[in-house]
Amino acid sequence: MTIGTLAVDVLAVEILAQEPTGPEFGKASPLGLAIVVVLLVATALLIWNMNKRLKKLPENFQPEHPEPDQAVDDGTLPGAMPGGVEEKAGGTKAAGPERPEPTKGS
Repeated sequence: MTIGTLAVDVLAVEILAQEPTGPEFGKASPLGLAIVVVLLVATALLIWNMNKRLKKLPENFQPEHPEPDQAVDDGTLPGAMPGGVEEKAGGTKAAGPERPEPTKGS
């Protein structure tokens, strides 16, 4: 530690150790009370609104007819996955860009 840092630390400890005094010590502003009341009212309104919206939600989010979604999830739609239905159905490879065979040494 340098002497300057030590001096600042000693002054900070002395200032913090003093008892706060003065005519305004311990008094709160009415504005502080108003801010706290406004925040409490806003919190109550947000909770009330959230509960109202949560009551409108369904019990579960499972669709009644999942067949169209299930086909996409399984990759069973033509073109959904490379090497999908076209390759399996006809036994031929789907048309696509040809890849050159790797050469030895590379």
